[in-house]
Amino acid sequence: MDESNISAMEKGDVVFSSSLALSTNPMIDLTQRVLAEFIGMYIIMFAGCGSIAVNKLYGGTVTFPGICLVWGLIVMAMIYSLGHVSAHFNPVVTIAFALLGLFPFKEVFYYVVSQILGAILGCGTVALIIDITPNAFFGTRPSGSIMQSFVVEIIVTFIMMFIVSGATNDHRAYKKYGGIIVGMTVTLNVLVAGPISGGSMNPARTLGPAIVLDSYKGIWVYIFGPLLGAIAGGFVYNLLKPTTKSFSELFKLA
Repeated sequence: MDESNISAMEKGDVVFSSSLALSTNPMIDLTQRVLAEFIGMYIIMFAGCGSIAVNKLYGGTVTFPGICLVWGLIVMAMIYSLGHVSAHFNPVVTIAFALLGLFPFKEVFYYVVSQILGAILGCGTVALIIDITPNAFFGTRPSGSIMQSFVVEIIVTFIMMFIVSGATNDHRAYKKYGGIIVGMTVTLNVLVAGPISGGSMNPARTLGPAIVLDSYKGIWVYIFGPLLGAIAGGFVYNLLKPTTKSFSELFKLA
């Protein structure tokens, strides 16, 4: 043990025996990251969908603002708990990162499958331990017109992805508060979009309850809306990153 570690121990600081940031075996590293996505998505869905079910079955005890806060807080908690391993927790975030060159395409399939399976298992657990009635549906479906929900999902997912890109994926960002910022964004987006579309922003968040409860109304809205919004949000933020290119090169005018 070197002197710096001894000094840290004397001050009461924790000293970790390993300085590895990633597992050295690529397959183990991928497995760990995929498992983190699965576990994170399971916990997010259990907490978020559980709060909706409890609110509907027990006289509105959680309240709508409370549900919004649960979604934001659990996302924040999972980012801080698993962000050092992997913390996409959303198929469209993974796809957008891949399109931006921030994530390998060859791993997209594994991430998306693990996220959807985690969502299904989380919702299945809620349905298993709580007596879900038709009035206690905890998925997302359009309250108004299909197109209204489609547009809302594009907008709120754009906002989420834009903020995720700025708060967690820009080297200039002060990342210490990234989880708080993303969690707050989820809370605010659900507050605005919840009464209209349910505020999904995440195909796995919608597919999980849809599969468990066998309800697929307007399902395409929650697949293509978030996908378009996430891709647009990521690419728009990318325009704000430092570059050595000229305007003509950026927009391929020359």
